[in-house]
Amino acid sequence: MPVYRYPMPKGSEITPEKVFLNRRQFMAGATVLAAGASLPSTGYAQSIDDYEALNVAIKDSPYSTKDPANPFEDITTYNNFYEFGTGKGDPAANAGALTTEPWSIKVGGLVNNPSTIDINDILNSPELEERIYRLRCVEAWSMVIPWVGIPLANVLKKYDYQGDAKYVSFETLVRPEEMIGQRSAFGLDWPYVEGLRLDEAMHPLTILAVGVYGKQMPNQNGAPIRLVVPWKYGFKSIKSIVGINFVAQQPPTTWNLQAPSEYGFYSNVNPGVDHPRWSQKSEKIIGSGIFGSRRQTEQFNGYKEEVASLYEGMDLVKNY
Repeated sequence: MPVYRYPMPKGSEITPEKVFLNRRQFMAGATVLAAGASLPSTGYAQSIDDYEALNVAIKDSPYSTKDPANPFEDITTYNNFYEFGTGKGDPAANAGALTTEPWSIKVGGLVNNPSTIDINDILNSPELEERIYRLRCVEAWSMVIPWVGIPLANVLKKYDYQGDAKYVSFETLVRPEEMIGQRSAFGLDWPYVEGLRLDEAMHPLTILAVGVYGKQMPNQNGAPIRLVVPWKYGFKSIKSIVGINFVAQQPPTTWNLQAPSEYGFYSNVNPGVDHPRWSQKSEKIIGSGIFGSRRQTEQFNGYKEEVASLYEGMDLVKNY
């Protein structure tokens, strides 16, 4: 049996999202009033106009879903980012403390030319595309987001990786003085780590995202650069990346280490494999109200035609 560091609440104990967010915003305002001006502000920007636009032409991608995107408010106030707290509203409330300039990513492992990526090389890249992808979370909720990014393969192919490289591992920033969730003795083991098989990493659907809605990535969404793998559950799309390594063996991943019976390495969206504590056959559409509209979960999040061949012959129940 897995050992949990977090108490698992009953469904009846979970506050509806809009009630929770309104309460959090009220409490944040009350705290500022009580503490006075001596405390630094870590609040989030209020609208899309408060974010800096990406300064290059952004191409439309043929990989975009036809589903309409969620409003900017939805995608920036309801997030999973445990480095800033376990509540869905915590990242929006706390991530303003994160410094994202300068930023670089170390690339190493089984490569003949290890080096460092400067985030500005991607922010200013003529290869930036807007891709409207659904982010499907294992907690059975989803939202449709207009990501701006570059295919991960376009970055990885620049490195002379060795023949023994079979996987790509990723690592998130550790900076507890700015990432309040990393200070907790009851939290996850840091840094947050993730991984993909090399063919998954090189698939054209996989991107490194640096923005949403044509703007630079908000802190609470994984600034300044994150992974987006649209056929997998959202926790695979690691945020605030500082390390990429080519490795020979399947790398450890944070949630698989935390609860291996609940979170597998592959974590492909699969309505036929339920989470031990809830069904994955349908998903709540974020922004559809307190009770929420639901849609049927699609195999591989609707990308079966594009990615099913990656797993030909595999038992997708065993390799969940």
